[in-house]
Amino acid sequence: MDMLQQMNKAMNYIEENLTGEIDFKEVAKIALCSEYHFKRMFSFLAGVTLSEYIRRRRLSLAAFDLRQENAKVIDVAVKYGYHSPDSFARAFQQLHGVSPSEVRKDLPFLKAYPPMTFQLTIEGGKEMNYRIVEKESFRIVGLYKRVPIKFHGVNLEIASMWKSLDPEKIIQLKELSNVEPLGLISASTNFSEERMEEKGELDHYIGVATTNSCPDRFDELEISASTWAVFEAVGPFPDTLQNVWARIYSEWFPTSHYEQVEGPELLWNESKDIDSPKFKSEIWIPVKKK
Repeated sequence: MDMLQQMNKAMNYIEENLTGEIDFKEVAKIALCSEYHFKRMFSFLAGVTLSEYIRRRRLSLAAFDLRQENAKVIDVAVKYGYHSPDSFARAFQQLHGVSPSEVRKDLPFLKAYPPMTFQLTIEGGKEMNYRIVEKESFRIVGLYKRVPIKFHGVNLEIASMWKSLDPEKIIQLKELSNVEPLGLISASTNFSEERMEEKGELDHYIGVATTNSCPDRFDELEISASTWAVFEAVGPFPDTLQNVWARIYSEWFPTSHYEQVEGPELLWNESKDIDSPKFKSEIWIPVKKK
């Protein structure tokens, strides 16, 4: 609960500085967490990136200003951080569907984005199974590809990675696996900022966690010693997994004493019966104590 209160204080700071420069280090300081964690928490809870929210709020306020008879487009553009009328006009048109000069003339419908606040909604005592794991440095060894971000349906790029794993490669990888999570895993990192808007790309690995050297035929991702929050998801894939992902950010992080740190997110799951109500997955997220 305290974390949501601090996030709301940070949101108040953002609101008070929409016509000036927003110091994201100050935002994180007010929220009592790292800048990285605040931006990730915001995007998961709000469904848009922090930068996109700020852009929408500024252009929403700009529309109100342009309704005033004496407001000049150039003055409003500068007020909300645009260095030229052209860049402001393009952004305004994209959001509102009309140009700034048409606002007073045609009195069109405009889009309003009110200030955002966060609150914790208690829906019932649904348990979450998790554990905290301390791990020394290790590496992910396997296949690598930069792939588009896709939440729903089949990610064709990732599917093609799995198809390229012939039995020989699988055997070789499993022989390398010697640290948790054991067996084949997926690792995602270096997300585009627009992750929660299902835009951009990420680095995706399919392989094993190991302290062994990487054979020439595979790629590797070095991972520093870290603390990991490991969440269990039991149920049909992928609906159960997506539900647990949502609860991690909307319920666990706001009420825990941990915050996410930069690093790959790991996924381990059983290799059969994905439609079974007992199908088991684990989500590994690098964290640190606040």
